[in-house]
Amino acid sequence: MSALASDAVEAGGIRAKIRLSDLESCPVAQVSQDEVECFNVSKRVDPESGRVTEEFATDTEVTSEGADLEPIFSYGEQSVYRFQRSFGHDCACEMVEEYDCPIVDTQAIDGDLSIVFHAPTMNELRGAVTALRDNYDNVDVQRLVSSRDEEGSEDLVFVDRGELTERQREVLETAHSMGYFKHPKGSNAGEVAEALGITTSTFTEHLAAAQSKLLNSILEEPETPAPA
Repeated sequence: MSALASDAVEAGGIRAKIRLSDLESCPVAQVSQDEVECFNVSKRVDPESGRVTEEFATDTEVTSEGADLEPIFSYGEQSVYRFQRSFGHDCACEMVEEYDCPIVDTQAIDGDLSIVFHAPTMNELRGAVTALRDNYDNVDVQRLVSSRDEEGSEDLVFVDRGELTERQREVLETAHSMGYFKHPKGSNAGEVAEALGITTSTFTEHLAAAQSKLLNSILEEPETPAPA
């Protein structure tokens, strides 16, 4: 491992993957409607004019009424498109970058935009997530990965909330809010089930399935990030 990579691991940062849906202001997300996948997103900001030039690649021919797309390069089945916009024009990526969190990967498919970034500490992560949720309705924190601790532990924890169904998440959130997981319990299974409008057996089935998925994420072997 290089010295630079070692320093980054020991810094205690957090790698986050967040998915945003229904981004009407994002040209890349709009282009990705109807199963079009956009990847290799990059941008340049002109410091004098504040104009932003963005590029993305896709293996599908695309058109968009909301952005003036310019095809600039093709290789094999993939094409690269370019468009321009004003800096700070309701851009989710720029909101995250304001919290010292440069975007390291951006992809879009079916209108959903997924962004990956590294936050130096939990404070920057909370700030970035709060800013996104203040501006957009559908923000899903899909995965968080913590760096090694000061002793060099390699116990990296992945939590992928996207694996839960909407019903499983509702069951977990309701059970948590009613104190079901506290000791002593704030409510029992029957009371939580009643609040959800389901039977106790259905509640326990959903809860077991959700807990199993979360435990799989926590106990599975850690994923080693690909070298840059």
